[in-house]
Amino acid sequence: MSDPDKLKLARQFIEAIPHSRDLGMQLTDMADGVAVITMPYDTKLIGDPETGVISGGAVSALMDTCCGAAAMSHPKNLAGTATLDLRIDYMRAATPGQAITTRATCYHVTRSVAFVRATACDEDADNPVATATGAFTVEGSA
Repeated sequence: MSDPDKLKLARQFIEAIPHSRDLGMQLTDMADGVAVITMPYDTKLIGDPETGVISGGAVSALMDTCCGAAAMSHPKNLAGTATLDLRIDYMRAATPGQAITTRATCYHVTRSVAFVRATACDEDADNPVATATGAFTVEGSA
């Protein structure tokens, strides 16, 4: 499958997931084990009404989805994926009013497991909101 076809398939997959669609996730890049997904700021995602900060659950869903897309885009993974394990370290609250972008990299693939790292940032790209490491299934390997 060519990269444009894989990107199109991944976009369709992400847009078909009701949770991802409801969170406004947009796949902006995906190729050879790397994926980038942006989630716009939306008042319905606020976790703390006093501060206007987006819920950690929404950030978690964004990171999980992006890591899965990175695993799917790795050349050694020929099919879909599912989360086996995901650890997220929250470093700070996201800035209210700003979109959050996650970049995930699938850095190692075995016959059955893909290993992924990710960083979520708002407009302050030098000061991450969260980082993640995870393991994802590999369904059919090259």
